[in-house]
Amino acid sequence: MAITKNAKEYHEKMFPGYVSDFGRTDPEFMERFDNFAFDEVINEEGRGLPDKTRFTVILATLLGCQGIDEFRVLVPAALNFGMTPVEIKEVVYQAVDYLGIGRVFPFLKAVNEIFEAKGISLPLEGQATTTTENRLEAGIQAQVDIFGEGMKEFYKSGPEESKHINRWLAANCFGDYYTRGGLDYNQREMITFCYLAAQGGCEPQLTSHAAANMKIGNDKQFLINVVSQCLPYIGYPRSLNALRCINDAAESLK
Repeated sequence: MAITKNAKEYHEKMFPGYVSDFGRTDPEFMERFDNFAFDEVINEEGRGLPDKTRFTVILATLLGCQGIDEFRVLVPAALNFGMTPVEIKEVVYQAVDYLGIGRVFPFLKAVNEIFEAKGISLPLEGQATTTTENRLEAGIQAQVDIFGEGMKEFYKSGPEESKHINRWLAANCFGDYYTRGGLDYNQREMITFCYLAAQGGCEPQLTSHAAANMKIGNDKQFLINVVSQCLPYIGYPRSLNALRCINDAAESLK
């Protein structure tokens, strides 16, 4: 196999001493995939990300596309590249609001199994900063901080029969999760963008969150880089859709 030196070195850093059996069963495929994902994508000039950020968005993307087997493989690699157990858990926890517990449960179980196998004591140190009494107020403030002053009264809006959903969005999604420690607003909006891009069918929300990312400093080029680094894990159609949403969001902010 003509796997490049860069791809071999990156693979070794992810999985020290590990030799994939796919090299035996699927050598032509592994040559093309490893050279693309672990060399060409990573080393594309001006389109890379810091290693820790790359693994943060890849784990969020794998949650979004339901890539549980690849997720199991890459959690130890994420630890090798500097992600902390708390950061990994926060990526999984926040996904519940965008994917639902039905899709997140296997990932939470997988992380716990991996951590315990590595001797990482559970539960991890708590990261909650709100209580049941102040979660709504704190969630509203988080929405304002990220989306702008127009969100101040959003939790009250909507038809009477469904406006409780907007209240839940403020109290649960933002008050329970965005206010947690472990990740800051920029990181949380970044992984939200990844959940939405990877699952597909959420383009209105993806455009909205692309705009929110840009408002808080994750600019257009940064989001393009995020999509570029996640492309091997979600493929071209969803990556191209995400790029369109980024462009639409950027246009809306002019």
